Amino acid sequence: MRVLFIGGTGKISSACTQLAVDQGIDLYLLNRGQTTERQVPANLHTLHGDIRDPQSARAALGDLTFDAVVNWIAFTTDHIETDLALFRGRTKQYIFISSASAYQKPISGLPITESTLLANPFWLYSRNKIACEERLVRAYREEGFPFTIVRPSHTYDRTMYPFNGGYTVVDRMRKGKPVVVHGDGMSLWVLTHHRDFAKGFVPLLGNNHAIGESFHITSDELLTWDQIYRIAAEAAGVPDPKLVHIPSELINAYDPVWGAGLVGDKAHSVIFDNSKIKRVAPGFTCTIPYAQGAREVQAWYDADPARQVVDPKMDRLMDTLIEAYQTLWPKEPVTA
Repeated sequence: MRVLFIGGTGKISSACTQLAVDQGIDLYLLNRGQTTERQVPANLHTLHGDIRDPQSARAALGDLTFDAVVNWIAFTTDHIETDLALFRGRTKQYIFISSASAYQKPISGLPITESTLLANPFWLYSRNKIACEERLVRAYREEGFPFTIVRPSHTYDRTMYPFNGGYTVVDRMRKGKPVVVHGDGMSLWVLTHHRDFAKGFVPLLGNNHAIGESFHITSDELLTWDQIYRIAAEAAGVPDPKLVHIPSELINAYDPVWGAGLVGDKAHSVIFDNSKIKRVAPGFTCTIPYAQGAREVQAWYDADPARQVVDPKMDRLMDTLIEAYQTLWPKEPVTA
């Protein structure tokens, strides 16, 4: 089976690249060759081209055809139009990587299934993903374009902390400084290791049962945000982190970029029903709990001081948020 990944070296896609090659798939990567954080397996084909430049992409692709094409870096309908022009008649399956943040916010009912309404008035990123999905559905209805939609939720690799601020948060924890947790810390969240995600994703490649369908692929492990911060802190050698709970709306008022990802996604409890992907990929099961994943992440950062970058702007913002909130509600304790 010949498969093309547009991208293929990112946080989510790199594990899928490795597993696809391990399973004997004839894999091609189309990218600019600029990612250095993750090694590319030796036994695949690299096509140097820029998907944002259709002429560059056409030159790299030549007359190749594929059983499946996956675009890991499509975010707007312009990107979808480019892919429709490039891959009509060139692939038997086109997989669009959407986002579970596209599901209805606020969520009207749990668990979330693939038929849950797509509607997110709070986050432009999610609305753009919804528009991409709608364009692909129209292409399927009007011309039979063979799409599959995959909606990852919060998927991470060893280079990625799950909270805004990244290593800055861990640096504050290690220094005994308080860190901001949105809401009351009790909303439920799901973190999926990218190697687990790959076990659900790769079976979709070239799978006729996936054509015209959408799937989310997530872990079944449920954690509160307080638990997530405490697990990350423990991996960093901090047994008693100081957590300050601040409303997402207040965070949004001070930092609309951080806030959009909260009020449009992370502030809402999520529980995903993964029965659909398990029917199509019967061997799919997640085996990496976040406690293990957090140790991998921390080990990666601790292995090289150059990775331990503190963002002074985020550091100051957390101090500002904590001061502002405790001025308004002086009885709010710093919990340990």
